[in-house]
Amino acid sequence: MVTNKINAEMMAKMFLAGAKSLEAQKEYINELNVFPVPDGDTGTNMTMTIMSAAKEVSALEDMTMATLAKAISSGSLRGARGNSGVILSQLLRGFTKVIREYEELDVAILTNAMQKAVETAYKAVMKPKEGTILTVSKAAADKGLEIASTTTDLDSYFSQVIEAADQMLQKTPDLLPVLKQAGVVDSGGQGLLEVLKGGYLAFQGKEIDLTISDEKEKPATDSYSAQASMDIKFGYCTEFIIMLDKVFNAKNENDLKTYLESIGDSIVCVADGDIVKVHVHTNDPGLAIQKALTYGALTNMKIDNMREEHQEKLFKMSEKENGQEQAKAEDEEPVADDQEEKTDAGQTVQDAGSKAEESAQEVVEDDGKEMVVFHEPPKEMGFIAVSVGEGMDEIFKGLGVDYLIQGGQTMNPSTDDILKAVEHVNAKNVFILPNNKNIILAANQARFLVEDKKVIVIPTKTVPQGITALINFMGDKSVEENESVINEEIRKVKTGQVTYAVRDTVINDLEIKQGNIMGIGDHDILAVGTEVEKTALEMLKNMVDDESELICIYYGEEVDEEIAGDFLKEVEETFPDCDVEMHSGGQPIYYYVISVE
Repeated sequence: MVTNKINAEMMAKMFLAGAKSLEAQKEYINELNVFPVPDGDTGTNMTMTIMSAAKEVSALEDMTMATLAKAISSGSLRGARGNSGVILSQLLRGFTKVIREYEELDVAILTNAMQKAVETAYKAVMKPKEGTILTVSKAAADKGLEIASTTTDLDSYFSQVIEAADQMLQKTPDLLPVLKQAGVVDSGGQGLLEVLKGGYLAFQGKEIDLTISDEKEKPATDSYSAQASMDIKFGYCTEFIIMLDKVFNAKNENDLKTYLESIGDSIVCVADGDIVKVHVHTNDPGLAIQKALTYGALTNMKIDNMREEHQEKLFKMSEKENGQEQAKAEDEEPVADDQEEKTDAGQTVQDAGSKAEESAQEVVEDDGKEMVVFHEPPKEMGFIAVSVGEGMDEIFKGLGVDYLIQGGQTMNPSTDDILKAVEHVNAKNVFILPNNKNIILAANQARFLVEDKKVIVIPTKTVPQGITALINFMGDKSVEENESVINEEIRKVKTGQVTYAVRDTVINDLEIKQGNIMGIGDHDILAVGTEVEKTALEMLKNMVDDESELICIYYGEEVDEEIAGDFLKEVEETFPDCDVEMHSGGQPIYYYVISVE
């Protein structure tokens, strides 16, 4: 049967099926990483990006093309991780800009949407590289444009578009020699193809499990105290109606919802003519009320203390089982789990400040939704750094970083993680040090979403570059002067990282076997061997030149301190004209991270 149009419900099914298809192939896509390192994460990044949007789609109660487009766009934008995830979020953002205007989609609309998707994604990348997910997406869009005037049958249209994407994917090694030598296709392009294939299966009516699991969901427990601490994160059920006295458009509605999500959960925000119905669970009803008053007058206000109600229920339950235990529970304050925030990836966003600094702010949070209120005036400039390893964390703290995001090589933080970190820094201007080339795009994406502070992304690609950036920061200089000096100084830093190979491959004519030790420089693999320290020294010989003055060695969590000390002596003997420093980095996966300046 010929199908010429699809509605919002079908589009949602196709999107969810595409997300599940990508998730199923996540590990395979990870293995397509050109460098055979143990932290290949393209599949993980793309999956977490699209799953962030899939959760919002699954939660939709009012399914229209407009609400669907909004859920896909906002969910993927904030959940974007890594370069591949950011590009995928931009493809989805461009696509949804077109489809949100229609109730049903046909070949012509879908063609326009794909063209807009490609245009948006290319604009998001400063130097687009062919042979990547961008090339695959462009091939799909171009095929759609080519056949749009020849068919109205969506089945035929989808199959030809996917075939064109697959054909281009197979050609990516011809466009990027490094792919050909490694014997793989582009991992990001493969991820996009999986999304397209999954969506097509749903369109064809194939039975697919579209259940999207919520990683934030906590396991059930029979413990009253644990249940209490889980259930009363937001103590006041707050409801009211806003009687609008100004235009309340889609942007206003989104802004209000976003604000409510920052101070609570269980959000309901429904606009109907000249009134808006609001429901939120929060620890500070006054904040919700103050925000609502900016849109109009309030009526039908109702605030209930859920902690009180909950304690009463627990008391009655406990009375039946053990009165003595309940009496003890009543004497205890509810546990406030405000020490750290768990993101979708299981990362922890840590405050690098002192106890005194912590007391200068209040944090309202639950399941990654939070709002920070400061009690002191903002300083002029602050710093956020992405870090991994206790030693690296301590170094960054010692250099004055205001906030640390745990992530980096083994797990790229999302745009949302970075946004939440910015919220925690009480400064007018916030410098972000991504310290990984795969995090820079997400940081830049976050920069455009921050409205109340100026965010400056310093394109640090490695932790040593981030350390150099902080060392060269001058508190008495302007933001612009610091940005200029720091960008100049980080370009002088060479970084080498020592890890092991997870598969056989050939890169730049270097034959690499699974289990080999690799010394990876800023652009190429500089050394391959079977022993960690010997390979690290060989890598250094390819990094140090006549102008080199300083070598900094950061040893990882798997390196014995005594062995690291012996390696330090060997480096000092090999490079007598350089000052050599060694620090415990504590980083996983990489035995050594070494910088040369």
